[in-house]
Amino acid sequence: MTDEVQARQSTPLVDEATKKAAVAWVSVAEGPALALWCMPLEGDLFVVSGPGEQSAPGLADATEARVTLRGDHGGRIVTWPARVTRVAPGSDGWQTAAPLVAAKRLNARGAVADLVARWAADGCALNRLSPAGPPAAGPDLPAGSLAEPPRGAPVVRVTRRPFRLHRVRRR
Repeated sequence: MTDEVQARQSTPLVDEATKKAAVAWVSVAEGPALALWCMPLEGDLFVVSGPGEQSAPGLADATEARVTLRGDHGGRIVTWPARVTRVAPGSDGWQTAAPLVAAKRLNARGAVADLVARWAADGCALNRLSPAGPPAAGPDLPAGSLAEPPRGAPVVRVTRRPFRLHRVRRR
């Protein structure tokens, strides 16, 4: 067994939730949890972020994160600490993982090889999230909602009244 496999600290619940994950809520350094598209591979989650991809502030430079996954019913079932490892372009891990992640990328423009080349050229981060400690599950999870109020955005605009060609009479 390799050192990497021996260092994994996982449970059957984390393994099963990871296999089915398409979206994970990832928080870095006590920041808000962000919903990120991910791909399960070899018992870990791979997340791509950077220019032209999803925004994950702080994840590219982080060494630790917290990952929350949902179950079949759509609710939160497990939260676990993760060890974050950035996969460097050109490395053996990149040659193995990047094409597999790119193949599962929805709405990608171009071929898989072109997408992988763009990720490397634009400085996108391909991060591997590995289980690194005991998970919080079942009664250990918070009972209340962890929803936060929406953050402000400059794209919000005032909605105008709908245009009507003819006057509508009220009865």
